[in-house]
Amino acid sequence: MILIVHTSTAATRIAQQLGRPEYSYRFVLDEFRPLLDELGTVIEVGEPEREVDVIHARCRRDGEPCVFLSFMPPNKTPIGLACPTIPVFAWEYEALPIEEFGGKPRNDWTRVLAKLGHALTHSSFTVERTHAALGDDFPIACVPAPLWERMQELRGPRNGPTRLHVDGLVIDSQRIDLSAYRKSLLLAAEPDVLPLPEVRDVDRGVIALDGVVYTAIFNPHDARKNWMEMISGFCDALRDKSDATLLIKLTHYDPADIIPTYLEQLYKMGRMSCRVLLVHAYLHKPDYNALLRATTYAVNTSHGEGQCLPLMEYMSAGKPALAPQHTSMRDYVDSDGTFVIDSSVEPGTWPHDQRQAFRTLRRRIHYQSVVEAYRRSYHVARHEPQVYAAMGDAAAASLQRYCSIEVVRPRLHRFIHDRLEASSPTGPMHAHPA
Repeated sequence: MILIVHTSTAATRIAQQLGRPEYSYRFVLDEFRPLLDELGTVIEVGEPEREVDVIHARCRRDGEPCVFLSFMPPNKTPIGLACPTIPVFAWEYEALPIEEFGGKPRNDWTRVLAKLGHALTHSSFTVERTHAALGDDFPIACVPAPLWERMQELRGPRNGPTRLHVDGLVIDSQRIDLSAYRKSLLLAAEPDVLPLPEVRDVDRGVIALDGVVYTAIFNPHDARKNWMEMISGFCDALRDKSDATLLIKLTHYDPADIIPTYLEQLYKMGRMSCRVLLVHAYLHKPDYNALLRATTYAVNTSHGEGQCLPLMEYMSAGKPALAPQHTSMRDYVDSDGTFVIDSSVEPGTWPHDQRQAFRTLRRRIHYQSVVEAYRRSYHVARHEPQVYAAMGDAAAASLQRYCSIEVVRPRLHRFIHDRLEASSPTGPMHAHPA
């Protein structure tokens, strides 16, 4: 079997593409690659409109099954190819896009999905929302990124203070003058006049991490991540705890324009002993793993998630979390392994809709629940080691049920096999998945 795959970000350019449109699909494709290699021969293409049908024609001539997996949103997935095309996408809002806004018919996702005839996604939430739009008989399966096994080598207790090597920008709230980032100054400043703070907090590229460490990894320009309440809730809850650190790993090729807004938010929180670290650096595997091992809790306060690979990684490795139980996260977030943050519905917009018209619903995070989650989690980390250990085990077990290879493999193989059977011009296939 030939499996053609595509996403918009090349593997060799991921460090330069962080934060650009669809960059996270690269990570998703990389997680699926081992299972796809089991199923057949994988060919990655850079220009699907030009390359896919050439490969498909050769496969038909040789009598070999062939399918195209597009790791892209439906509005950017090629349609009209001769090769059976399966979009693999994430979604985190109540309603799928059903309007041809911007003069582009493909912005109506239901139009594209109906044309393609099937899809793969990563959560039961997205399956439900797709069925609500296209009917319960539309072929779509929940197949999350199979990363659980990969994270098991990182499980285990923390081993005291950690020194994290960072080649990039690190801003430490305890070492800068936040008064320079008062809102009045930000409003008065001309573009590019207000500089980033000098990097005085790093000793030869090393960050010392100790105490109770909360880690969040996200694109700072992604409004879904709700970073303001993440930061202010941490500061309100633990302002007098000098051993509490919130480390935010910024995944963006150039977040300089938004960092002053983060620092203005920190300034508004007033005097505090707790520590907030903003880290903008591409962490290579040893340093990324060192950060995970040094982390006490993973944090998510988003309005919606299509999957959330960083949270899945940390929980798979036995790190309890602070997170809401909504959208994709409802498949793996529960009170056994997570301090669950309350949420409710509110009007929302489709992120790629330039009109920003209210056409859907998202989840509103309850701020006091964020504060309480920080306080309770800190107490458990400091005073209830057995409870903390049990939560870590529960987090890992929940992710094993959600995204282990043993769970994902049969769903992925069966879905691809069934789609090829359905599209075969000569009837059911005789080949079977590995």
